[in-house]
Amino acid sequence: MAQKSAIPGRDACLSAMDDSITTGMETAVSLPGQQMIRTANQVNKGTQEPLVNYRPHFFLRNGNVQTILSRHIRPDAHLVTRGEQMLLLDAGPDHTGFDPGRSVRLLGFYTPGRLGPDAGEPRGLAMLLHGWEGDSHSAYNLSMGSALVRAGYDVLRLNMRDHGPTHHLNRGLFYATLVQEIHAAAQQAGLLAGRRPFFLIGASLGANFVVRMALRNARDPIPNLGRAVAVNPVLNPQRTCTLLDQHAFLRPYFRNCWLKSLQKKQHLFPDLYDFSALESIPTIREMSDWLIKQSDRFINVDEYLNAYSVRPSDIANLSVPLSILTAANDPIIPPGDIAALPSHPLLRVNVFQYGGHVGYNDLFPLHSRLPELVVPLLEQDNCTD
Repeated sequence: MAQKSAIPGRDACLSAMDDSITTGMETAVSLPGQQMIRTANQVNKGTQEPLVNYRPHFFLRNGNVQTILSRHIRPDAHLVTRGEQMLLLDAGPDHTGFDPGRSVRLLGFYTPGRLGPDAGEPRGLAMLLHGWEGDSHSAYNLSMGSALVRAGYDVLRLNMRDHGPTHHLNRGLFYATLVQEIHAAAQQAGLLAGRRPFFLIGASLGANFVVRMALRNARDPIPNLGRAVAVNPVLNPQRTCTLLDQHAFLRPYFRNCWLKSLQKKQHLFPDLYDFSALESIPTIREMSDWLIKQSDRFINVDEYLNAYSVRPSDIANLSVPLSILTAANDPIIPPGDIAALPSHPLLRVNVFQYGGHVGYNDLFPLHSRLPELVVPLLEQDNCTD
């Protein structure tokens, strides 16, 4: 689901993206075609990760409603934009073939934490990563970033290639397989943390990147990385793409957002791109397949989608604490994808009964409770330092 953007004059779109499943005081949830899973309205067994008992108002328990409302931005969510500073990060060598010999450039927005005069230095640096067709100013990034700033954390909201106001920075197109450049940007950001802990927090496709970066950390360390948090991560892109194309309003929404993004790229680089054929292609899978076949990067869309999937066996490579939060009623991330993950001492998985896709809203007033679910994970790490 795409996010309402706070960047004037532009419509941004949202991403869209174990100690096995948590145990303790559990609520069993069974969905058609899925195995029985356990939801996390409790504290994880074997850890001190605090969890909020998230049970929204009755009117907000539908996954589609939660997903739609994820675009809502409360006025107090703009705190993170006050005093923000633009940072252009060197994201390493280009892997698209369009800018050989030139570093990838990614744009981020940095905001220092709000601390009292006697509070000492900031508690850490958190890098927020949006989902597909979202950006640094997506609603969940603003609410999460503002909560972190209030809690005393510095925040960097990074834009992936061709997201937000960045289409002009690099000639090559965005591919979800380009984890190397996001990883390189995170390494640069991690150095900014100095002696303080560095945290990665991503949503949807951004959460997919966060999981893959956590898995890469053993062989290519990110400085000061203390924890990675993945909210509604896309682990099986094949399945998510199918569900997205089957969805009555998410498919046209994402398709239109993506088409506008590609048309912007074509306008900036008319000598490189002509996407006019995509205007008559109705589904995201078919659009993806057309694009893949214009390049020599992958044989077809299936190979491309499989290239950025996270397989259960990959979890063995985990070397940094990873927390996954998701909802059993997410319309495009089946809970079975999360339940398939194996146990690992550094992995905690929290499956909430409600929340939709990066929603986690409640009423009176309408507000996102996602920060309440994420910030305590970082607080715990600071308490144990």
